[in-house]
Amino acid sequence: MPRRHTDTPPSPSPLEAHLGFWLRFVSNHVSARFQQLLEEQGVTVTEWVALRTLWSQDQTTHAELIQALGMTKGAASKVVSRLEEKGLAARRLADGRPREQSLTLTPTGKALVPKLAALADANDAHFFGHLPASERQALTQAMQALVQHHQLNSIPTA
Repeated sequence: MPRRHTDTPPSPSPLEAHLGFWLRFVSNHVSARFQQLLEEQGVTVTEWVALRTLWSQDQTTHAELIQALGMTKGAASKVVSRLEEKGLAARRLADGRPREQSLTLTPTGKALVPKLAALADANDAHFFGHLPASERQALTQAMQALVQHHQLNSIPTA
C-alpha cells in the first residue's frame, strides 16, 4: 500500500520578505520619476545614457556606444538617429577608418548634459536625501558589491 503524505506544503514567504521585492519597488519609483523629469526635457532614459556616455569623450565610436548601452547595433543606431534629429549629437566617418563612425555631441547636446545631470542629482536627493550620508554611502557600496560579485556590466537603460 502506497504511503500517504499528509504534510501540507509550507506557506510561501510574503513578497515583502524578499530584498529583491524592495529593490524593485524602490527602483521602479526612482526610475519612473527620473523618466518623467527627462521626458519634460524631450529626452528618454536611453538617450540620457547615450548623451552622458558621449559627454565623457570628445568623440566616441559607434562600437563604444553600443557597448556602453548594452544594445544591438541597430537599436543603438536608432538612439543616435533620434539624438541627431533632436540636434543633440552628430555622426561622421572616423578619421582614417572609412567604415567606422565617430559620434560627438553638438553644442546643444553639450549644453543639455549638465542640465540633465542636475535632474539626476535632484532625483537622487528626492529619494535618498533624507538618509544620512553614511547610509547613502553604505547603500551605494552594497549595490556596487552586488554588481561586481555578479559581474553585471550592462548599463540599465529601460
